[in-house]
Amino acid sequence: MGLFFLVYIFVGATLAGSFMVAALTMGMTTMQPVLWSSLAGFVVAIPVAWVVARKIRENV
Repeated sequence: MGLFFLVYIFVGATLAGSFMVAALTMGMTTMQPVLWSSLAGFVVAIPVAWVVARKIRENV
């Protein structure tokens, strides 16, 4: 479980930042779309971090 949280910290920040940059690139420069896009990045990161942590544990 600790590995999942460690991976989630990095994947969540990366995806949230990527989603935020995507929203800003599309011209959504107000606060609400930026917050929703970063929240979506953190939500999408949950299954991604789970799969990555599982794959790491299988190879160790």
